[in-house]
Amino acid sequence: MDLADATLDELRDALAPAVAANAAFDGWNESALIVAADARGVDHDVARLAFKGGAMTMIDAWFASVDRDMTARFTPEQLAAMKIRARITALVEARLDILAGNREALRRAAAILAMPQNAVRAAKLGWRSADVMWRLAGDTATDYNHYTKRGLLGSIYAATIAVFLQDESEGHADTRAFLGRRIEGIMKFEKAKAGFLARTSHRPSLSRFIGRLRYPVV
Repeated sequence: MDLADATLDELRDALAPAVAANAAFDGWNESALIVAADARGVDHDVARLAFKGGAMTMIDAWFASVDRDMTARFTPEQLAAMKIRARITALVEARLDILAGNREALRRAAAILAMPQNAVRAAKLGWRSADVMWRLAGDTATDYNHYTKRGLLGSIYAATIAVFLQDESEGHADTRAFLGRRIEGIMKFEKAKAGFLARTSHRPSLSRFIGRLRYPVV
């Protein structure tokens, strides 16, 4: 892609993977950005403008590129042919495969995200990735299930990344086993929740009862 007339959003998308590759050596700083800009023939001042938020903007752009790469690995037909557990597992494992070549950059990014001043932004990035995965998996919930599913997956993904960063097993087998156990936990929780809701769906509603007391039917 010719970046001569690219928008700032397009520049961020194009440079983010290269910035991540350099961050493994230089850290998430301007040095990594300048090397990436030079490789793509982008003016330094323009590159700085595109990433004026510093390290967090660089990490944000990189994680967005991982979301895109993960999405590109699957067709809707491929995902539709899988059971929901297999879809989530495949999507998370795809992310791990994409990140595997940049574990040091990820380790440095995790350290920055763990800083107290970055807690809110880190939570938003985790939520965004979980939302992308659930949407690809076919989830269309708009009630509280929308939030519980993403919250659970986000926490599991964060825990899996922590294991992944320390995993030296062949093919990251330990991480995959850890992920499998955690996703099994999600499925059991969702099954138990569905059973509970089914058992309580015909019980009298306290809120409706109070409403009738306040506004009696005439």
